Amino acid sequence: MVYRLQKEMAVLTGTNLSQGLGSVDVFEGISVSVPNESRIGLIGANGVGKTTLLRILAGVDTPKYGGVHLADGARVAYLRQEAVEAFVDQDHTVLDEMRAAFEHVHVIERRMREIEREMEKDQRSERSERSDRSDDHLDEYGHLQEEFMRLGGYETDTRIERTLDGLGFGREMWPMKIGHLSGGQKTRALLAKLLLEQPDVLILDEPTNHLDIEAIEWLEGTLKTWRGAFIISSHDRYFLDRVVDTIWEMHRPTNGNVRLDVYRGNYTAYLRQRQERFEREVFLFDQKKDALVHELEVIKRDLDFLKGANGDKSVTWVKGKLKRLTRDVIAIEQLGMMAYEGQQWMALADQIEGSTRPWGYEEAERRVRGLRRPSPPPRINMMLKPQNRGSEQVVKAERVKIGYMSKTEDGGRKTAESRPPSSVSGLLFECRDLVLSRTNRVALIGPNGAGKTTFVKTMLGAIPPLAGEIELGPSVKPAYFAQAHDELDVTLRVREELQRHWPSMNEEQTRKHLAQFLFRNDELDKYVSGLSGGEKARLALAILALRGANFLVLDEPTNHLDIQAQEVLQDALESFDGSILLVSHDRYLIDKLATEIWEIRNGKLEVFRGKYGDFAQKDDMKDDRRWTMDDKKGKLNDGQKEMEYGKPKIVHRPSSIVSKNAQQQREKARAEMELRIAMLEQKLEKLAEQMQAAAQKNTQDKVRTLSAEYAITQKELDVVMEKWMGTGD
Repeated sequence: MVYRLQKEMAVLTGTNLSQGLGSVDVFEGISVSVPNESRIGLIGANGVGKTTLLRILAGVDTPKYGGVHLADGARVAYLRQEAVEAFVDQDHTVLDEMRAAFEHVHVIERRMREIEREMEKDQRSERSERSDRSDDHLDEYGHLQEEFMRLGGYETDTRIERTLDGLGFGREMWPMKIGHLSGGQKTRALLAKLLLEQPDVLILDEPTNHLDIEAIEWLEGTLKTWRGAFIISSHDRYFLDRVVDTIWEMHRPTNGNVRLDVYRGNYTAYLRQRQERFEREVFLFDQKKDALVHELEVIKRDLDFLKGANGDKSVTWVKGKLKRLTRDVIAIEQLGMMAYEGQQWMALADQIEGSTRPWGYEEAERRVRGLRRPSPPPRINMMLKPQNRGSEQVVKAERVKIGYMSKTEDGGRKTAESRPPSSVSGLLFECRDLVLSRTNRVALIGPNGAGKTTFVKTMLGAIPPLAGEIELGPSVKPAYFAQAHDELDVTLRVREELQRHWPSMNEEQTRKHLAQFLFRNDELDKYVSGLSGGEKARLALAILALRGANFLVLDEPTNHLDIQAQEVLQDALESFDGSILLVSHDRYLIDKLATEIWEIRNGKLEVFRGKYGDFAQKDDMKDDRRWTMDDKKGKLNDGQKEMEYGKPKIVHRPSSIVSKNAQQQREKARAEMELRIAMLEQKLEKLAEQMQAAAQKNTQDKVRTLSAEYAITQKELDVVMEKWMGTGD
C-alpha cells in the first residue's frame, strides 16, 4: 500500500539551512515548509543560491548547518538544470528509461504472469493436488491484480506515449540510446521520467530551458493536475503565472544576508506584493530613523545635564537608553527593517553577529545617522534609441522559401527553382507575401527546428533564400542579438570586447557604460570565455544598446537572464521607437511586446495580427491538445486564485440586484472574514518565529509539530480567503 499524505500536512521542511563555499556563506538561517500539493515558484537573481537550496531540499547536498525532514514514506525527485550525467546507463534507450519509471509495476506484472502459468499447470494436475494451491494462487493473484490496477498498470504504455509526445520526443527518437542525446534532450528525457515516477515532491530547476512553447504548454497542463507538491525554480514569468500559487523570493538586501520571502499567489500577484512590501519597508525605516534621531537628542540633553550634576540613577537611565538604541541599530543594520519590525530582542539575539556592547554617544550618533535607507537591488540601466527613423517598410518578402541549399554532385549549388518543391531536402518552410512595417513588433514562433533562426539569417542576408525574395528597407539599420552570443570574442576581456565594437570610447566612457549593465571593478577584466550565460547576455545587450539601430532582431534575448534583468529588457523594448523581430519562447515578453505573431507550422509561415493572448485563444480552439492562456488579461484557470499580500484579488461577477438588507449582511460577513484573515496571518507569523527558534535549538519533534500546525493554519486561511472572494461584488 502506497503512503499518501493529507493535503494540509507538511511533506518537506528545511530548518535553519546554511550553506557555504569555502569560507564564503551562500546563505544562512533559511527555514521553509512545503505542504502536500503545494505549488511553489522559486525566484531570485542569478548567483543568489537558488540551485544550492534546491539541491539541499532534494537531498543531493548536505547543508553546512540545519537540516531537512521528509515525511515518512514520501519520495522526492529532482530535475537539475543540466542532466548530462543523470543517467547511469548511457546505452539504455529513451523508451527503456521511461519503462524503468514503472519497475515496481513490472515486478507485480511478472509475478502475475508466473501465477497464471502455475495455475495452468494446476489445471492439469490431479484434483486432490491442485485444490489448496489453486486457492492460494487465486488469493495472491487477486491482491496483485488489485494493486496493479491501483498503480495504473494497464495504462503505463499510454502514459509513456503521452509524456514523450508532450515533451517533443517523436516515435523515431524512442529507440535512441541516451548517450546519443544532446544535453538538452537528456534534460527533457529526465523530466519525462520524473513525471512518470510521480514522486510526492517534485523539484524542478529551470524545467522550461530546453522546451519549445508547445512542450511548455503541455507541461503546464500536466502540473495543473499534479497530485503531489512541487517546487520550481524558473525565469519563465508566464509559466510561473500559470502553474504556481506561492512565490519564494531569495534576495540579498544591501545590509544583510540572503533572505527568503514568501508571497501568496502567482508571479503577477508577487509583483504587486513586492512593491507594496518595499514601500512599507521604506515607510517603517523613515519612521524608525526619525525616532532614533529623536532618542539621540534626548540622550544628548540628559548627558549635558548630568555633566553638572551627580545622579547615579540618571546615569544608569541614560546607559539603559544607549543599550537599547545600540541593539536596535545593530538589528536594523544586520537583519533589515522588515526582519526587525515588531520583534522582541530575545527573538533577534541569536541572529545577531558580533558584539552588542553599548556604544558611547559619539559612536551611537555616527551609526544612527549612517543607517542607509532601503533601496531596490541594482538594476541594469538600459536605453535603446535609434539614430534615425528608418523606412516605413522594414521587411518585405515575396513567395519566399526558407531553408538551406543542397549541394550538387559536382560540388556546386542547386537552387530550389531548378527542382520541384517536394524534392528540396533543405526546405524548412515557405510563406507568401510578407511585410513588416515601421514600429511594429513581431514575435516569430514555432517548434524547435522549424527554421526560425534560419529565417532571421536569410532576412539579414547571411544566407540566400531557396526561392523568392526577402529584403530590408533602404534606410533600415538592423542590430542582431544572437542566441548563442557567437558574435562575442571569447579571447578578450569584457572592457576590451566593448572597445572592439566601439574603438572611439575611452576608458572612463567604457567603465561608465558597462556599469549600467552591472559590470564593475574586477568584472571589467574578466575574460569573455569565463562569463556565465547571464553575464554574456548582459554584455551582448551592452553592445546592442550602442548600435543606434532602428530594427532590432532578437533571438532568445531573455535566455540566461534572471527575472529582474528580463523586466528591465522588457521596459527598454516597450519604449523603443523602432521595429522589432523577436524569436523567443518567453510568452510573457511576447504577450507584453508583440503586435503581430508569425507562426511557423506544418511547413508554412502564417501571420496573426494581434496580441499573443488572442492568438493563443484562437489557436486553442483549433487544437485542443495544446494548453494555452485563457485570455490576454491573464485570467486564472482551473480554480487557481491570484492573491495580493494580505488580501485576495476580487473576481468581478455579473452584477445582480440585491436588497439593502442583503447588502448589509454581506458587508458584515466580509468584515468578519477580514478580521479572521488578519488573525490567521498573525498566527502564521508567530508559528514561523517559533519554528525558527525550535530549529536553532535543534528540537526536531517541536519543528515537526509546528510545521503541521503551520500547514493546517495556512489551509484555514486559504479557505477563509476563498469565501471572502465569493462575497465580492
